[in-house]
Amino acid sequence: MTSFIQLTDTHIVSEGSLAYGRSDTATALARAVDTINSRLPVLDPVDCVVVTGDLTDHGSAEEYAHLRQLLAPLNVPVRAIPGNHDTREAMRAAFATEDWMPASGPIQWHHDFGPFAMVGLDTLVEGAPYGMVCEAGLGFLARSLKTTPDKPLVVATHHPWIPSGMADMDRNNLRNGPAMLDLLREHDAPVHVISGHLHRAMSALVDGVLHQVAPAPCHAVHLDQRADAVNSLVLEPGQVTVYNWHDVTGGLVSDLLPIGDYPGPWPFYD
Repeated sequence: MTSFIQLTDTHIVSEGSLAYGRSDTATALARAVDTINSRLPVLDPVDCVVVTGDLTDHGSAEEYAHLRQLLAPLNVPVRAIPGNHDTREAMRAAFATEDWMPASGPIQWHHDFGPFAMVGLDTLVEGAPYGMVCEAGLGFLARSLKTTPDKPLVVATHHPWIPSGMADMDRNNLRNGPAMLDLLREHDAPVHVISGHLHRAMSALVDGVLHQVAPAPCHAVHLDQRADAVNSLVLEPGQVTVYNWHDVTGGLVSDLLPIGDYPGPWPFYD
């Protein structure tokens, strides 16, 4: 089986700082890397780790340098797309040596995993919290769909389009999700969309397209669905998401992996 791991919303700040004055995102990412590395021997072969945006908190070169330092011990390759907290050119410079990083324009890429393909799309609108897939991005997606017309496709974005019930987050989701969905529903094979941004695990089936949102390794967004709720963070346990391709289902099976060391494992029976 083929697998990949989704990491999202790492929100790395300058060394020695806390995000929002409360969240130790550097320690959270270091623990996530340790957890992934420790699990690699017992997982199906992991092709790569896909980081779905908000790699840094302010998009500075200093933050990206800190991020690269924290990711360096990871024992599998990394691919990434930007989120609303990133800056495109600083991210491009930080990952300039990676073969998936385009020299200019939106940060988007196509990767063939064998039984399925993945498209990473850039939803960053510089200076805005919401997301859009630009015309170049929609064109890139359309070309990718034509390149692999019969192959299942995973589309990675930072911003989701499914409603979370958290009013402040929903105002800043993907603004042109329907345009993207119009392309995806024409695909002749299964389509699976993975996103971040919400800092929570959520999923929905929209017109036959499964849209799955991953939690973060650091802080979560407080699940408060009242109309007048104040957008808040909560220091819930961090997680990463492991995806495995199964020929039996003809699709991906996901598992939320808690970050950290826990007692066990012990055989159920001696």
